[in-house]
Amino acid sequence: MATPAYKRILLKLSGEALHSSGENPIDFKIVEQFCREIGEVTDLGVQVGLVVGGGNIYRGAQGYASGPDRTSGDYMGMLATVINAVAVQAVLEHQGVPTRVMTAIEMRPVAEPYIRRRAIRHLDKGRVVIFGAGTGNPFFTTDTAAALRANEMGAEILMKATKVDGIYTSDPVENPDATRYDEISYSRALADNLRVMDATAISLCRENALPILVFNLMAPGSILKAVRGETIGTIVKGD
Repeated sequence: MATPAYKRILLKLSGEALHSSGENPIDFKIVEQFCREIGEVTDLGVQVGLVVGGGNIYRGAQGYASGPDRTSGDYMGMLATVINAVAVQAVLEHQGVPTRVMTAIEMRPVAEPYIRRRAIRHLDKGRVVIFGAGTGNPFFTTDTAAALRANEMGAEILMKATKVDGIYTSDPVENPDATRYDEISYSRALADNLRVMDATAISLCRENALPILVFNLMAPGSILKAVRGETIGTIVKGD
């Protein structure tokens, strides 16, 4: 088996990626496939941190116009990420992959409170660590939470697994002539407003020279390919 290109990664998974066309917000067949790939990655000796969004259950932005205020909506979204985190943990553990969920908002019967040194200790012991509840603060996205935890954990790369195969010059759904970047700078991604991640997350990665890889989670074996350093998706780095 090929030698991995990274020893420690932070994988960001959108909540929507856990949802299919059915009524259930979590499609466990999709989760099982994703978790099998995570298991293959850990078998290579790679340490894995994971941040899962909550958009399949509730997105804070949904209710701003007619529902809860921004702060309440964001806290509801953070709780949605914890539901997803516990679901992913259950499947990983069922597949024999030791896993811990740590949350930025304390809920001790459900998960451990986030403590940086403890999280690193879990990673060093080969456990997958799932970071729930975002940063614990409203007005920050799970993209920013992923960038923050990646830097705190000393990850070598932040991998954003989405439903598209990289970053395009414009929305490929709306513009069939859009072309995909193999590599792009932080500054270009920010200046062109390409929406690969929110600006705060990209800026945090730029300040710490942490590369970002955007790739298609739905392509079988994509996570393993990314960890092996194969050409896949779009890499964001440098200025």
